[in-house]
Amino acid sequence: MINLNLLIQQFLNHCKNRKALNYKTIKAYSIDLRQFAEITQNTYSKDAICRYIDQLHICFKPKTVKRKIASLKAFTHYLLVEEIIEINPFNKIDISFKEPVILPKTIPVNVIAGMLSSAYNTHAKAQTDYTKRQTARDIAVLEILFATGARVSEICNLTPSSVDLRNHCIKIFGKGSKERMIQIENPDVLKSLQSYYDLFYEDIQACNFFFVNKLHKRLSEQSVREIICKYTEMTGYDMHITPHMFRHSFATLLLDEDVDIRYIQKILGHSSITTTQIYTHVAMAKQKEILSVKHPRNKIKMSIK
Repeated sequence: MINLNLLIQQFLNHCKNRKALNYKTIKAYSIDLRQFAEITQNTYSKDAICRYIDQLHICFKPKTVKRKIASLKAFTHYLLVEEIIEINPFNKIDISFKEPVILPKTIPVNVIAGMLSSAYNTHAKAQTDYTKRQTARDIAVLEILFATGARVSEICNLTPSSVDLRNHCIKIFGKGSKERMIQIENPDVLKSLQSYYDLFYEDIQACNFFFVNKLHKRLSEQSVREIICKYTEMTGYDMHITPHMFRHSFATLLLDEDVDIRYIQKILGHSSITTTQIYTHVAMAKQKEILSVKHPRNKIKMSIK
């Protein structure tokens, strides 16, 4: 009989020390596998896995179920490699299920424009150095979210060395410690980033993060959400906007401009084109608009009487 809790801990240590996985991935593995051990009463077998999966479908949404099964499969692979088990129980378990397509939520361009306008106007009217500095940072955050389509964690973890304003290039460290380079060529965006950098130069060098909060520390993901909320309210639009919606909007708007989906995949840092293809469903709305408004048949006035 195997000691499941001990093996889970050994697996988590392996993920941290040998595979150098992101702490969020390790945290998710820990939560999922501890839950598996609790539900199955510390047993690992084909029957235990089947009972666990049945329970997942009762308690969680399909996306969460998919993630938790993936965690268990990763753990199973570790057990096989370490020769703790000889047979993969998943080979005889049907784990397939239909996952509903949930379209990503995007921000209308006029709302993004309104948020940027509010931020720039607030900066222009700032009467103190403190307000001038904070609004310059807010502008830089909003601009870089929309300019790069990067995840909020990627933005918050940018270091001074990863932002090359002279060559208009930003190095982003994504999931799985993968690096990708994103160019920024819009002069207004570059100017906003340079202005922010000049104002916060000492703080940036001291904490070694590009985006800094009022305590001279790394700007948190929650602070970015608060910045977005602040300027959304200023626009007067009744919307709940998250940082990730900038990423969705970035991808969808590029598709609307006929940018090849493989370029978008590379910019977003998706390992699989399948992940990027979700945005093609959103772009269908643009296709409908084009066909209803711009189709040449509209110029031919003829119908059955």
